[in-house]
Amino acid sequence: MWYEILPGFAIMTVCLMIPGIATAQIHKFTNGGKEKRTARVPYQWYLIQRDKRVSGTGQHFVSKVSVHSLQ
Repeated sequence: MWYEILPGFAIMTVCLMIPGIATAQIHKFTNGGKEKRTARVPYQWYLIQRDKRVSGTGQHFVSKVSVHSLQ
C-alpha cells in the first residue's frame, strides 16, 4: 500500500537533515556560541565589510575566548 513508503521516506529525510544541522552547530561552536553571520541583502554585506575594517583583525567577529587567551 501507499503507507509502506513512509519508513524509507523518514530515514531519507533524517539522513538529509543531519549534515545541515551538524554544520550549523559546528559554526556555532567555533564562533563562541554565536550563529554564523550571513549577508542576505547588500546592506548587511556592507556592514560585515565595515566590521572587518574597523576591527583591525581582518575578521568580522573575534571570539571573546580568543581575546582573553591573547592577554
